[in-house]
Amino acid sequence: MQVHLKTIHETSAAAGWAGPRSLVIDRTPRAGGLGIGFSGEELFMMSIAASVCNSLYQEAAKRDIPVAHVEIIVNGDWAGEPAQARNIRYDVRLESSAPREAVEDLIRSVDHSADIPLSIRSGTPVKLNSIDVLQG
Repeated sequence: MQVHLKTIHETSAAAGWAGPRSLVIDRTPRAGGLGIGFSGEELFMMSIAASVCNSLYQEAAKRDIPVAHVEIIVNGDWAGEPAQARNIRYDVRLESSAPREAVEDLIRSVDHSADIPLSIRSGTPVKLNSIDVLQG
């Protein structure tokens, strides 16, 4: 998988894309940005919610559990210098006609297997691969 990010003409805002999908990334005005896109912290938290949501639908299909609606709220704190995410927690609301026990089992199973939370919990390393400085 590969994602791209490129700043938008001499601003702190950036376009991010993966294949045909895109979004705008920026810092909040308080942090010196234009506030026209998601911050990195928001995308980090959103990636947790997206991973859990996608995994819920995938696992529900395997278990023949109908899913009518999913809502996930992720909360966390950012502290330290440099800031790091701490105390990340999330709530799941899932609407289904399946028995409550089956749905709760589905959610607990996904909590242990969703890609992004699993990667964070296992401490997946991130490393700088290359640097290219352009003089301008």
